[in-house]
Amino acid sequence: MDADVSDSPGTPAEPDRPDDSAGGGPADGSDGGSAAGTWAERPRPGPGTGRRPWLRWTALAASFVVLVAAGVGWWLYKKLDGNISTDTSAAAELKAYEKERPRQIARGAQNILLIGSDTRSGDNSRYGRDDGGSQRSDTTILLHLAADRRSATAVSIPRDLMAEIPSCHKDDGKATKEQFAQFNWAFELGGTACTIRTVEKMTGIRVDHHMVIDFNGFKDMVDAVDGVEVCLKEPVDDADARLKLPAGRQKLDGEEALGYVRARKSIGDGSDTERMDRQQKFLGALVNKMQSNGVLLNPTRLYPVLDAATKSLTTDQGLDSLRDLYDLVRGMRNVPTEKVQFLTVPRKEYRADPNRDELVQPDADRLFTQLREDEPVTVVPAEEIKSGDSQADHSSGKDPSGRNPGDSGASPTPAPTYSGSNAADDPCDS
Repeated sequence: MDADVSDSPGTPAEPDRPDDSAGGGPADGSDGGSAAGTWAERPRPGPGTGRRPWLRWTALAASFVVLVAAGVGWWLYKKLDGNISTDTSAAAELKAYEKERPRQIARGAQNILLIGSDTRSGDNSRYGRDDGGSQRSDTTILLHLAADRRSATAVSIPRDLMAEIPSCHKDDGKATKEQFAQFNWAFELGGTACTIRTVEKMTGIRVDHHMVIDFNGFKDMVDAVDGVEVCLKEPVDDADARLKLPAGRQKLDGEEALGYVRARKSIGDGSDTERMDRQQKFLGALVNKMQSNGVLLNPTRLYPVLDAATKSLTTDQGLDSLRDLYDLVRGMRNVPTEKVQFLTVPRKEYRADPNRDELVQPDADRLFTQLREDEPVTVVPAEEIKSGDSQADHSSGKDPSGRNPGDSGASPTPAPTYSGSNAADDPCDS
């Protein structure tokens, strides 16, 4: 008699299986009699089948990286955006005198007033004594951006230029009297709004935006682009400007650059005219450095520049966000360096005081008209202008439309050419 296999002590018992009878048989519809239908012999997942844990972890890791990058990007944006200070008091003052202000003529063009603050309070106290915390404008530049954004013209206004300063309101609300005085008094008396109104009264050009940057902001920007090259004809040793440099081509760091653009008596003839020319050429070299090294298109290099600039920047409400500044820079990035031009308003020694300046007319008004109407301005090195001629007497031989005077329909008056420089100039060529 054959033995019962299931009861054989040498055969292991099968593991418990679900009761097929409760559901009317196996779920696959088989009769349960085949070996393939038993629980123990169901096929197991092999290579290439089922879920892949590494894919899931890779996706999770990638998602985490994206979230971190987005978080860091947002944090950097908010940090830079929060660096910028808004000049609300200037807006209120300008609004009160809106009827006196010139209107914008050239649609799409922009005029931005750049003011270098000479305040000696706070972190700037190392550069001189603080006269009661008063603020002064060491440098003022009217920057005109053409409507087609194919040129930018920066016009320096001498701080010693005699100008009509309107009645302005001080921080305490008191009004100053209208007076004929040196230009930089406007900033000290009534701040940015007073300076803007003085410039508008002088030029007839409406100032669309303004920026005020102090010493530390300028210094940190130079350091952020790893220095800027200049060329010195003679060595410089100026204790007041904290500057000691040999002659020749060299790269200045932020501290040296600040002393270089502020020095007056120790470089050249000691005049404010030469100092402004030096500032213009340095700013041109800074612009050239940023464009040639791809700073504007390289986020890792652009961030330190933006951080340095925004920390010490005060603007009107139209430029007080990172997005506004980005839109402004983006509009300028295609301007050729040779079309980024620098000049100073036509001026001469003031007849009543040789230590002050006055405008040369009609040269100055011709320049202001060109900027106001967004006409091309031609700038050439000073040595190309004939000795004894005024800035605007040296003609380019073309009218603002670019046509020769002999052409049919051309303007009988050629466009004037002004003494200055552009960002493409090599500092050691002159």
